[in-house]
Amino acid sequence: MAEVLAEALIALGGNVGPEDQVRDTLARAIAALCDGTAVRLIARSSDYSTPPWGVTDQPPFINCAIVAATGLPPPALLARAQAVERQFGRDRPRERHWGPRTLDIDLIAYDDTVLDTPDLTLPHPRALERAFVLAPLAEIAPEQRIAGVRIADAFAKVDRTGIERLPPK
Repeated sequence: MAEVLAEALIALGGNVGPEDQVRDTLARAIAALCDGTAVRLIARSSDYSTPPWGVTDQPPFINCAIVAATGLPPPALLARAQAVERQFGRDRPRERHWGPRTLDIDLIAYDDTVLDTPDLTLPHPRALERAFVLAPLAEIAPEQRIAGVRIADAFAKVDRTGIERLPPK
């Protein structure tokens, strides 16, 4: 019997180090997360330079998004994403909330799963408000829905000031 795969929308970002280093970290993190077995890469967006959100006295972020197919349940996918973050130097307990980080991986949606636990809320509760999440997702999955809203429609409604699609490396 074939394994049933879910489709996950995943956002990645970082802002510690020079732009090329951050972009390299994102590429390597995607490779570490998407091993082709437990998590298979379906699509990857361009990289985007985005203004910091929440705490504005820090360098711009580089953000991207992926669509992945996985047989892992959401908590296991989250654990895998957080293990990849740690592999690239993220120390969640010691960092400033919304502050600089080497790597941030967020599960945005997992098929149509609705989940609200202390560790994970799906779909991501603020994804539809954040241009740095929606810009890369609108590039690769404009027709997908998050909480019933088309990504392209949500992206059309957010402030895109400072969001810049970067050329390929």
